[in-house]
Amino acid sequence: MVEQHPCSFCGIQLEPGTGKMYVRKDGTIFYFCSSKCQNNYKLGRVPRRVQWTAAGKKAANKE
Repeated sequence: MVEQHPCSFCGIQLEPGTGKMYVRKDGTIFYFCSSKCQNNYKLGRVPRRVQWTAAGKKAANKE
């Protein structure tokens, strides 16, 4: 079975062969589905406060 990883910012499941993998100097691995998620992460935004993410929907009781 091929591994699927969730996006580190928005939480959706990534299909194999799609998205970006970002590795920090300390060895922490982040998976991003799009440049939108990657840029929001680099800006320091918290996924709970962004309404279109899975964590944001859960925080707003929309899910």
